[in-house]
Amino acid sequence: MHKIIIDGENLTIEDVVKVARYGYRVEIAEEAKRKVKSAREVVDRFVNEGKVVYGITTGFGKFSDVVISKEEAKKLQRNLIVSHACGVGEELPQEVVRAIMLLRANALSKGYSGVRLETLETLVEMLNKGVHPVIYEKGSLGASGDLAPLSHMVLVMIGEGEAYYNGERLSGKEALKRAGIKEIELVEKEGLALINGTQVMTAVGTLALYDAVMLSKAADIVASLTVEALRGITDAYYYKVHNVRPQVGQQKCAQNLNRILEGSKLTTKQGELRVQDAYTLRCIPQVHGASKDAIEYVKRVVEIEINSATDNPLIFSDENRVISGGNFHGQPMALAMDFLGIAVSELANISERRIERLVNYQLNDLPAFLTKKGGLNSGFMIAQYTAASLVSENKVLAHPASVDSIPSSANQEDHVSMGTIAARKARSIIYNAMRVLGIEYLSACQAIDLRGMKGLAKATLAGYELLRQHIPTLDEDRIMYKDINRATALLEELVIKVEEKIGELM
Repeated sequence: MHKIIIDGENLTIEDVVKVARYGYRVEIAEEAKRKVKSAREVVDRFVNEGKVVYGITTGFGKFSDVVISKEEAKKLQRNLIVSHACGVGEELPQEVVRAIMLLRANALSKGYSGVRLETLETLVEMLNKGVHPVIYEKGSLGASGDLAPLSHMVLVMIGEGEAYYNGERLSGKEALKRAGIKEIELVEKEGLALINGTQVMTAVGTLALYDAVMLSKAADIVASLTVEALRGITDAYYYKVHNVRPQVGQQKCAQNLNRILEGSKLTTKQGELRVQDAYTLRCIPQVHGASKDAIEYVKRVVEIEINSATDNPLIFSDENRVISGGNFHGQPMALAMDFLGIAVSELANISERRIERLVNYQLNDLPAFLTKKGGLNSGFMIAQYTAASLVSENKVLAHPASVDSIPSSANQEDHVSMGTIAARKARSIIYNAMRVLGIEYLSACQAIDLRGMKGLAKATLAGYELLRQHIPTLDEDRIMYKDINRATALLEELVIKVEEKIGELM
């Protein structure tokens, strides 16, 4: 059985995907267990000594000045969870829920949160046995962490709320019972430690980032097919052009294009058919490359965040000290997720304009809307409409969430990040962008067929053949949404097939 060992320090983006999407098991490292126990000893000592410490012997937020007796501490933690479970909207997908559970467990494994080891082990056991809490996507401000959605996760741990188990939606209590997991009773600090963190925005963001990396590569491949379909000029991708403006992503994209198009008989040289191409072909490295740079920045932020302690207060057992800080504030992720959404939105924007160049007979030497019998057939006319609709929607979604803030908790929490909204928006933008690229993939291959499908480069031929294995040439009008969905589903395999031919893309 495939497994991932968590210690709060070494989790990778690929590990998150393996657990979230492919069901890898999770184990807690022995050293992490020692750290968890050590931090818990500090909490127990402070409770026994009657010290006033935020979140341990006090209320929360604006109630931080209310001291809670030892006798009421357990009720305080339970009240925290049930009162904070205020999520609304659609349910988060199972893969996101699994990523949330993994990231929260990994953060607790760092040993700065003060939970009991058995509490952490319960969360991991739920993940491994497939007890997936029902978590609603809306309700987080992205500061004080993702309080509302994470509370829905913890509800199940205490035998409340709802969860899916073996495909059935059950009460939390029943789901735990069927899985053979004992529900827990929260003790001092544990409720707060479980919900005070950025794991929802980071879970959504990590999976979105992984898809964006794939999408960036797919965009280079699909654009290369369009370059061939439109007899594009490859001089614009010559390495010296990009060395004199050494933006890293731009250079990577130009290298990708040159490798993908190597050996093509369909591309042209400067002056053969025309002096220069329109920007959507000529400036692919500059546009795609800028998005690659943005994605790389987001990757660095996410890699840090998935291995961070983001709750409050933090327990430093080596100093026997508890400190209230602000690591729960999602601003780093909020900015990164807004940037990711903008970057991917631009990949879709330029893709849609390439689709227009493929279907518009006034801009090329191909049949109008890529159909031989125009008038009787509409061809790709409305497929372009769909792409235009999606990129227009993305322009609305790309408005940054992080520029907003609204005071909460009677102005105690007077600046918030909206990071979870930013992450969800980025995810929606990626969904739309993938379908725009799917439409370009279909359109480019259709145009290549109309040219006689001769002279493709080795890499683009692999991409063309992959599509044609699943979707035939459009000779007469047919139901197009099925083709769009199939082409979109092939994008990840497209990247794999091309990389098998020419090596890993950047």
